[in-house]
Amino acid sequence: MADHGFRTEISFAGRFASSAVAACFAEFCTIPLDTAKVRLQLQKKVNTTDQMATPKYRGTLSTVITILREEGLTALWKGLVPGLHRQCLYGGLRIGLYEPVKAFFVGDSFVGDIPLFIKILAGFTTGALAIAVANPTDLVKVRLQAEGKLLPGMPRRYLGALDAYLKIIKQEGLGALWTGLGPNIARNAIINAAELASYDQIKQTVLRIPGFTDDIFTHLLAGLGAGLFAVCIGSPVDVVKSRMMGDSSYKSTFDCFFKTLKNEGPLAFYKGFIPNFARLGSWNVIMFLTLEQVKKFFVREVPF
Repeated sequence: MADHGFRTEISFAGRFASSAVAACFAEFCTIPLDTAKVRLQLQKKVNTTDQMATPKYRGTLSTVITILREEGLTALWKGLVPGLHRQCLYGGLRIGLYEPVKAFFVGDSFVGDIPLFIKILAGFTTGALAIAVANPTDLVKVRLQAEGKLLPGMPRRYLGALDAYLKIIKQEGLGALWTGLGPNIARNAIINAAELASYDQIKQTVLRIPGFTDDIFTHLLAGLGAGLFAVCIGSPVDVVKSRMMGDSSYKSTFDCFFKTLKNEGPLAFYKGFIPNFARLGSWNVIMFLTLEQVKKFFVREVPF
C-alpha cells in the first residue's frame, strides 16, 4: 500500500472564526485610542481671529485625559459594542477571505512566491467586500464615539448600539445605515490592502533573513510595519469617512473632501495621525499576534 503525504489547511469557517476572534480582541484593547482619534478628526478648525478660542482636543494624550475628566473611564470605550459587531463581520470577512482570494487570483497551478501586486489586489478586494456588509456597524460606532459631554438636562442622542440602529432607521431610513459607504469602501479597501499585503510581504522578507523564524518577534515586526503603511496611505480617506459619518451636513464624499481642504488645508487630512498610528500600529500587532496563535486551533492535516 502506497504511503500518502499530508498537508495542513484551514477551512474558510476556521479562517473566519480565528480572524473574528483576533480582530475583536484587538478592538477591545485599542478602542480608547480610536475614540481619541475620532474626536480629533471631527474637531473643526478654530477661528484664529478669536483669541479666546482654543481647540478642545490637542493630541492623543490630552484628548484621552479630557474625555476621562469630563465623561469618565467608560467613555473611552464608547462604540465598543458596534465595534465588536464590526470586527466580527468586517474582520472575519476581510482577513478570512484574503488567502482564498489571493489563491483564486493566481490560480491552482501557480508555484512560487505570490507577487506583491496580487497581495495588494486581494487585500483591496476583501476589504471592499467586507465593509459593504459591515458599514452599518461602522456608522453606529462613529456616531456613539462622536458624542461628547452633554450639558445638564440634555438627553443623549443614542442610549446604546441597538437604540442607535433603530433610531437611524426610523429617523433617517434604512439606507442611512450605509451613509459614507463610498469613502468607507475607499478607506477600508486601501487600508486592508496596506495591512494584509504589507504584513504578508514583510513577514516573507524577514523569514528569508538568517536567524529569523516564524515566531512572535517576526509577527511583531510585520504587524508594526503593516500598521505604519496603513496609516500613511489611509489617513486622508479615514478623516473624510469619520466626518461623513459624524456630521450629516456634508452632501457627498467630494463635498466633504473639498470643504475640508478649502477650510482647513491639506494637513487636515492627517488630523489624528499620531493616535491613528498608535491605534492601528497596536491594533495590527495585537491582531496578528492573536491570529497567528488562534488559527493553530483550526489547522487540520489532509492527505494529498
